[in-house]
Amino acid sequence: MKQLDVKLYEYLLAKLPEITTSWLAMRKVEKNSIYSITAHPEMEETLREQNKLTNLTVISSLLDDPEIFEKNKIKWAAVVARSRVKSNTPIEDVIQALSNVRLTYWRFVKEFYLVHKDEITIDDYMRWSETINNAFDRIYISFAEAYNEYISGKFDIQQSLINELSSPVIKITDEIGVVPLIGELDELRAQSMLESIPEKSLESGIEHLFIDLSGVTVIDTHVAQQIFQVTKVLSLLGTRCTITGILPAIAQASTELGLDFKNIQTFSSLQLAFQKEFLIVEQ
Repeated sequence: MKQLDVKLYEYLLAKLPEITTSWLAMRKVEKNSIYSITAHPEMEETLREQNKLTNLTVISSLLDDPEIFEKNKIKWAAVVARSRVKSNTPIEDVIQALSNVRLTYWRFVKEFYLVHKDEITIDDYMRWSETINNAFDRIYISFAEAYNEYISGKFDIQQSLINELSSPVIKITDEIGVVPLIGELDELRAQSMLESIPEKSLESGIEHLFIDLSGVTVIDTHVAQQIFQVTKVLSLLGTRCTITGILPAIAQASTELGLDFKNIQTFSSLQLAFQKEFLIVEQ
């Protein structure tokens, strides 16, 4: 590591609080943005700590050991990306904020140059330019990768919750349960049902499950096949299955497909099925 590089490294290290203050001063009034100058003081403190980490990461690129920068970069990307996903900050806002960090950073490099210009050659300045700009480019990429990973994970969790709620198994007695299906049944949701309903029924100790389709708005023959598969799996697990509210058109199409529902009780409504199951006599 050249002596001038050491001087620049130590200079920037000593200037960390000033670099962050200068960057924060670039903020404007932005509605619903963590980068707004009107943001809550706690958010300003968070930005101050994270900007310090940003600057330490970039500064470490001046060291001879590239592994130090790499470790700092990975840590920085994880911390900042997690924070921005949590605050629902658009990635373009983060990139703009990082661009301001770069501008601020270079103002302090220029200050160093003016103090030591008699010692610094054009080759030194070009080397710093290549090193520092490359460091910023690499942290941009690492942030984008980490941000997308966290967004994807957040989406997966939300999708899992949606799937969980879209085919609930509701116990009405110790041995009897109901799955009230509502809305459109597409291929993805049908596949989710095939995976979740038997598992939930087994966990709940359900011996007789009613699958009610009366609230379903759209269902095709492929989905009917998936429902048939659900009943087969339930049968293998020892759970008796009753289907209620099935549309005549789907019943006919299922027959044409060769889906044999003859061993499965079907009713036009859940009410009629319950009347038989619980021996309810209408008054």
